[in-house]
Amino acid sequence: MENNLCIDSLILKLHDVNAVKFGEYKLKSGMLTPIYIDLRVLVSYPALMNQVSNLIYQRVQEEGLQFDSVCGVPYTALPLATIICSRHELPMLIRRKEAKDYGTKRLVEGICREGDTCLIIEDTVTSGTSILETAEVLYKEGLKVTDAIVLMDREQGGVDMLASQGIKLHPIISMFKLLNVLLAAERIDAQTAQSVRKFILDNNTFRPKEENGNEVPATKKPCVEQNPELSYADRAKLPNIHPLASKLLNIMEEKQSNLCVSADVTSSEELLQLADSLGPKICMLKTHIDILKDYTVAFSQKLQALAEKHNFLIFEDRKFADIGNTVKHQYEGGMYQISSWSHIVNAHAVPGPGVVKGLSTVGKALGRGCLLIAQMSSQGSLATGEYTKAVLKMAEEQSDFVIGFICGSKITKRPEFIHMTPGVQMQAGGDVLGQQYSTPEEVIHNKGSDVIIVGRGVLEAPDRLKAAESYRKSGWDAYVKRLGQSGQ
Repeated sequence: MENNLCIDSLILKLHDVNAVKFGEYKLKSGMLTPIYIDLRVLVSYPALMNQVSNLIYQRVQEEGLQFDSVCGVPYTALPLATIICSRHELPMLIRRKEAKDYGTKRLVEGICREGDTCLIIEDTVTSGTSILETAEVLYKEGLKVTDAIVLMDREQGGVDMLASQGIKLHPIISMFKLLNVLLAAERIDAQTAQSVRKFILDNNTFRPKEENGNEVPATKKPCVEQNPELSYADRAKLPNIHPLASKLLNIMEEKQSNLCVSADVTSSEELLQLADSLGPKICMLKTHIDILKDYTVAFSQKLQALAEKHNFLIFEDRKFADIGNTVKHQYEGGMYQISSWSHIVNAHAVPGPGVVKGLSTVGKALGRGCLLIAQMSSQGSLATGEYTKAVLKMAEEQSDFVIGFICGSKITKRPEFIHMTPGVQMQAGGDVLGQQYSTPEEVIHNKGSDVIIVGRGVLEAPDRLKAAESYRKSGWDAYVKRLGQSGQ
């Protein structure tokens, strides 16, 4: 929570000193952008420099990074690297942009020992080329580069490009996070935020390669027929995938978890304890916020902090089912203000496309996503057949906000949509109220779903943590088995 507040505070300070500018600016690549991050101004604000340096070093510690030296990308990251290395007595290297024509004529100043690992620090990343250029200079000195830390990730493909070159990028602030904070503080309006988000989504600088080595065209929509079974990680890189779906798939891959726990408890304290203890095991936490007896705004802030701490998404199982104007107010207003804290919501398709349009007028600018209810796990559900086809059509037409489905099994072969299945227990069967249960193996391996949603199987277990780990392992094993049988 404290770290999250520090980052929020830093974003506002960066805006105060005009390090974040809105308008029309040309990037190094020649691309015109509606937002420009100018961190060169930091050198005139020593307190801000110290705050940024502290956050960078804190991330180093959190990630447990191992390295022998530090190199800041010239020029803006140089003073940041200098402060960190001086304060913590770390060896530092300086990469020149051009070699001197006298003296040693070296491009890297400092002591380089072949085989040592160097950590790169950068201020802003768009495509990742500045970090890669620095890494290549270090490689020529016999050094290894495995990690880089950046203050601001513009979320335009830098993470993926560097990963393809064997460098893991650790961002402090993401562009979408920055927009959310500025929007919440009323520093920018929703139209500005939406304009920037659209630019970011439309201008990804990294595209995966096809088998022939050519880039996948932005307009190409890969499908399961072209690739029988893509891994979560590969699907996260698809050029037409929603950024929130990509984030979820990356979380699933990183944590080896396709488990969503349904936190159907009525006490805020119990829900927070559940989120904190099970957080490392899950990719998502599902809530029914209106069953809490003691909801407060402070609770939602604590829940967001736990989601960031343990790297999971929050899914409010609200099941919106009204006309567009009504669901818009239900989503952004009232006592719960769901859009301010929940990454994902869901909706019935019965009201027609207007329900998604109403939700998206609020959620799109905030980087949120929606699941459409295509099938339900209750006995006698009417959400089948023609209804499911209508849901799929609605999702395809509004894929800039709809990221997937609540369903019993996969309903489309388009890999950019995520399928989530409730009613999962280790033993198949049902209860007296009509809930039907399927096993993780049945849901993930046989029916092709992506995420298992488990409620009572965890909540009613004598040891909730042990039960969650059991479901996590079972769901992941079923996914690995499915991939193996597809030849991946």
